[in-house]
Amino acid sequence: MTYVPLDVAHVALAATLILINGAVSWAFALGLGRTLFINATRMTIQLALIGFVLKWIFEQTSPLWTVALALVMVLVAGYEIVSRLSRRPRGIEAYLLGSGTLLVVGTFATVFAVAGLIGPDPWYQPRYVLPILGMVLGNAMTGIALTVSTLLESAARERPAIEARLSLGADRFTAMAVTLRLALKTGLMPILNAMAASGVVSLPGMMSGQILAGIDPIGATKYQIMIMFVIAGSTALGVVIAGYATVLLITDARHRLRLDLLHPPI
Repeated sequence: MTYVPLDVAHVALAATLILINGAVSWAFALGLGRTLFINATRMTIQLALIGFVLKWIFEQTSPLWTVALALVMVLVAGYEIVSRLSRRPRGIEAYLLGSGTLLVVGTFATVFAVAGLIGPDPWYQPRYVLPILGMVLGNAMTGIALTVSTLLESAARERPAIEARLSLGADRFTAMAVTLRLALKTGLMPILNAMAASGVVSLPGMMSGQILAGIDPIGATKYQIMIMFVIAGSTALGVVIAGYATVLLITDARHRLRLDLLHPPI
């Protein structure tokens, strides 16, 4: 089995399928035409650029370039988390929360997977570090965004009940326990669904990519199982950190609910 390369014409032909999305938006008056065009163009440019960047970084010997690109990935992911919130905290605290959480879980999961499980020599090769970090960040970002968004919206909706518990002497974590539990469950749902569907409903991206590149299906399956466990663990860790940090963000040391620190809903 050999790798079959694609040329620009093949990619352009595949791009015509995006017209289906445009037709759906037009037929049902969804008003997503402009967003669809911008996102499709953005995706194409980003992926094209990252291909050249990765090719250049793979040819370098200094791990500093790997670290630099990893930090850019974390910072952009942190911004994406904030941009998905309908109720955003004022200031840069929410951005620091998202980026900081991703930095912790991304570093832990990537080092564990590459140095502890795969074990290339040297272990910090960008060919291994950056793809695994990207998969970890992408999934953790979704879970964290859902957790923070659900917690903020639920706190605003359940404000009377939360403040009643606080007035009766409960601390902020006890008063928001139900809200936090709902947010954590929501944040974990995508990765739980992904694990349940893997191998039966879908062939995950890492496994499919390796098979298309000519890797033995059994070997590709082992890699996919490994990365799914790494993603699941890192997402759970990120969701918990983000959930508790968000509770601290919208309360103060006197255990008062401070929804005035949030911008109005978008």
